[in-house]
Order: sequence, then structure tokens, then C-alpha cells
Amino acid sequence: MNMMAPIEVTGGALVSGNQAIARGVWEAGVTVAAAYPGTPSTEILEFLAAYPEVNGHWAPNEKVALEVAIGASLMGARAFCAMKHVGLNVASDALMSQSLAGVAGGLVIAVADDVGLSSSQNEQDSRFWGRFAHLPVLEPADSQEAYEMALAGFELSERFGCPVLLRLTTRVCHVKTQARFGQRHDHPATGFIGDPARWVLIPAHARGRLGRQQQRDRDLAAFAETCGLNRERDGADRGVGFVTSGPAYLHVRESFPEAPVFKLGLSHPLPMERLRAFADGVETLVVVEETEPLIETELRAAGIPAHGKDLLPRNGELTPDILRPVGRRLRGETGDDQPPAMAEVFPRPPTMCVGCPHLGVYYCLSRFKNKAIIAGDIGCYTLGAGHPWQALDSCTCMGASIGMALGMDLGRGEEDCDKAVIAVIGDSTFLHMGIQGLLDLVYMGGNVTVMLLDNRTTGMTGGQDNAASGRGLAGDPAPKVDFAQLVQVLGVRPERVRRVDPYEMPSLFKTIREEVAQPEPSVIITNQPCVLIDDFRRHAPLAVDEAACTGCGNCLKVGCPAIQVTRRESWTGRNGRQFEKAWTRIDSAACTGCGLCAETCGPDVIVPYQPAAQGAELRR
Repeated sequence: MNMMAPIEVTGGALVSGNQAIARGVWEAGVTVAAAYPGTPSTEILEFLAAYPEVNGHWAPNEKVALEVAIGASLMGARAFCAMKHVGLNVASDALMSQSLAGVAGGLVIAVADDVGLSSSQNEQDSRFWGRFAHLPVLEPADSQEAYEMALAGFELSERFGCPVLLRLTTRVCHVKTQARFGQRHDHPATGFIGDPARWVLIPAHARGRLGRQQQRDRDLAAFAETCGLNRERDGADRGVGFVTSGPAYLHVRESFPEAPVFKLGLSHPLPMERLRAFADGVETLVVVEETEPLIETELRAAGIPAHGKDLLPRNGELTPDILRPVGRRLRGETGDDQPPAMAEVFPRPPTMCVGCPHLGVYYCLSRFKNKAIIAGDIGCYTLGAGHPWQALDSCTCMGASIGMALGMDLGRGEEDCDKAVIAVIGDSTFLHMGIQGLLDLVYMGGNVTVMLLDNRTTGMTGGQDNAASGRGLAGDPAPKVDFAQLVQVLGVRPERVRRVDPYEMPSLFKTIREEVAQPEPSVIITNQPCVLIDDFRRHAPLAVDEAACTGCGNCLKVGCPAIQVTRRESWTGRNGRQFEKAWTRIDSAACTGCGLCAETCGPDVIVPYQPAAQGAELRR
């Protein structure tokens, strides 16, 4: 079964919002698409890869992705790029300038907000960018609207000569609903039309564009008053009316089926006069928006009384369990406003995969915890902050580890003068924004050891290829970055560039110990692939000889999920010290045979798995 294909159902196809957007982009005649993977937006470009008419690729970061799309637009082609909310921060330099210059071919930027922080370091509201950059913002509520607004975005972009933001949330991106599709309509590139006063944004030219941008704001505001993407749903109960957008609209509909609702598909600029008329027709107006009070603030500034964040939380999804008690309070009804109790679920913190090449890295780094300050970064290896390693001291944003490590070195005082400073970064993150940090580290001669964990993929978002994997978006061969050569070109001395197999922990630990002792920048490059990509090769699984196991528990410190505790014993010594023993087994079905656990254990305790010879206890 093709998992990328939509499931045909009565009345349309059952698709995620990401898949629906990809379909809409293709039907709109787009020829160029670029993105950087980031949950929850990743799958949009992966679905686009199925359409040969679209020249799509993974860019090294979101800024480059947007710049590629802008370049295609200047040629008169329709172009698209996608990113998660924090990615638009990276792309904002290009966004703010191109808002002044505008576009030639239609340009739509899909930005997916991770409402509720399911896989992000912060929760931000990308609708701010519409206000900040003077751009229209579209907000779909489900897959059908995601498809339709992707199409509408290109029409809107070309009509007003500007990029269009398609603001998504995790629920829109990943939830599947029915959608009906159409056919592709080609839009051949019209050709580049030179206009230096528009495309060359020197200060004199940019100043001349400000008036045009302000006129566009007025034109968009007038358009919003008649735009069909903004619509009212009448209701029998005029006591409370709601203004909302995106998936929050569906929650409002479910919570208050009899209430009038004004749904904003084009949520910036607001159709202020239509909203004023709507507010006049209800006793109480409530704005339901995820996450910041943008609409609420603008309504109040226009003299329209409205409730919003005085009743509703400013973070997370606004689900019916949250909305219904608000409606009861506004009607003066009494009752239990407590949401239903959640079922008790055994906590399962995120961890690395069985046999992950990062396991050995963090086992070794955990041995340096009291002797080093370790700056982490964004990726699978961020999990090194958790149990059992607890081997990261900071993690801020993509590519920050090297620059922050340099700052730690430069800013250290006497109490930290004897500590090593280590930066940990992955291959995709290094290409995304780490190269500049290393350049600065070398320039300043910082005493920092950089651990570049090359697992040949963008692992955290599902194994997408990048410029170091040797494959393109569709799996076709592509040039492959040589990290050892790259870091030397950036100025790291060849003697201080070390390649190491992360599964050979004695050698890895020795290499780290040697490099942190050097008073100059050094880079340690690990060289084993992610266990979830085709490049990885499994070995015969291992097992614990339970008769020989002493319960030392050293294997647990590797953090491999395939290792399971069968029995624990704990006691308190005479001096009050706590002691514990843990006997373990290995899930042979999950084990990759990497051997990391055996390197922490005594000889002949962790051995090759032999189901016929080792008895039922090992096979359990």
C-alpha cells in the first residue's frame, strides 16, 4: 500500500492538511518549492516530491528556502516554501525586505505553528508576521480549506503583488479530513522583467516602496470586507457570538452549535466593518484565537467590545473542554467547570532509538559532566539532556551550540577556568546554522571542542536527506558534503579534526579526553548512520546471560530502550549511602547488535543471542 496516496472515501479523499496543501500547490501550477524539515510542516514537501512538475528540494535552512522561492517568483514562476514557526524567524530577514519589493509570480509561504509545544522549544504565533511584514494571512480549519487556501493564496499573491502567509497549526497539518481536489493548471514562467528600483533594495529604492506598501495595506483591508474566505454562520442563540479562525472554529462549532460565529479565513487584515456589524447583532462577543490576543486587541482598538484572553488561556489548543465552561459562565449558568479528568497514563519520556549512534556519545559525555560545560542543539541528540545521561547544559535554537560555547569560553570566570567547553551539533543542524558559529569560533581562537554528530540524515523530523547525505528530495544522487574538509576550510587545523566510530566507546572516550585538553578549536566527527535510514546495517542481536549478570546496572547507563530491568534490589549502607542493583535482559527483537551495552559490562555477560541454545529465559 502506498502510504503517501490519499485514502478514497465517499465524498472525497481522506487526507492530512499537509497532503492537501501539497495538492493545492501542485494544482496551482507551482514549479519551484523549497523547505527545511520541521514538525509539523515537514510532510508538505515530502508529498510535493510525488509531483514531477514541481522542482522541490530540502534547503539547508528556512532563509535559503525562502530566498529560492523569491528568486523563482522574480522569474515569473509560481513558487512555494514551507517551514515551522521557529523557521520563519530564520527566514524573516528575506521576508521583511521582500514585503517591500513584492513578487512577480505568486509566492505562498506555509508556516506551521506548534500550538501546545508537541515538538518545539517555544510556542509562538506566526500571525504576528502578517502585521509585522504587512502581508495577508490565510488560516484554514481543515484539509479541505488547506487545499482551497493554498490555491487561493497564489491568486491573492499575484493580485496584490506580495507574498502570502498560510498559517497552519499542528492540528490542521496532521489531522485527516475529507477533501475534494481538482486538476493542475500550468502557469509557465513569464520571464524576468528588470526593475532595479523594485528588486534592488538599497535605502533609496526601499524608501520609495514604502508608499506602495501602505497603499497595499489599504487595498487588502478593503478586499477583506468582501472576501469570501471570511464568512458568518448564523445562530439561534444571539446571547453570545464568536469570532475565530483556523481549527479553533471547529472547536467553537462543536462547543456552541446554536451560537452565531464569524469565521476568519483571511485573518489579516481584518474585515473590521463586517466584524462591527456582527458584534452589533450579539449581546456578548468572544474572540477565540490560538494563541495570542491579536484579533481581540485589534477589535478593542477599533472600539468593538470583546472578551478573549480574559476568559481563555493564552497557550495551547482551545478545545471544547476549555470552551464549554466559558460559555456557561457567560450565560450565568452554574455547574462543574472542571474539565473531565484525564486517564492516568504511565509516563514515557522521549528517548533515543534502539542502537542509536548518539547513545555512545552521551554515555561518554556523561562522564565529563563535572569537568565540562556542554552546549546542546536542536535535533535527536537534544534528548541527551534526559535520563540516564543528563549530559547537556543548554539548548536554545538551531545552530546555537557552537556560538554559545564560544561565549561560554570567552565569558568564563575563575570558578570555571578548569572546565572544558563542549558543543554538540548534528549534521543537518550544522549545515542549517552551525557553520557560521564554527567560523566565529576559529576566528576568535575559542577553546571549545565541537562534536559534530553525522548520522547522514535529518533524523528528528523523520529522516529527510540533506546536503551531507548524498541524495536529493526524491532519493536521486546529489553531491555530498565532506565535513572533515569543510571544517578545515573554515580554519580548524587538520590535527584537530578527528573522525571516530561512536560505537567504539573506548576510542570515542579517549578522543574526547584528548581534544578537550587542547587549548584551541577542535572538531570530533562521528560517522555512523541513523538506525532508521537505509544506510544503517543491523548486526546479530545480543542477549544477557542472566546466570552471569551481577546486577551492576552499567548497561542501563547507555540508555538503550532495548535493555529492560527484570529485578531491582536497593539498600542503605552503614554510612547512609544508597545502593542499588538491577538485573537486566535485552529485547532481542529490537536489538540492532551495536554492542554498546557489552562495552560497559564484564566479559561474557552480554553475548550473541542464540534462541535455540540459551533457553526460554533469554527468549522471553
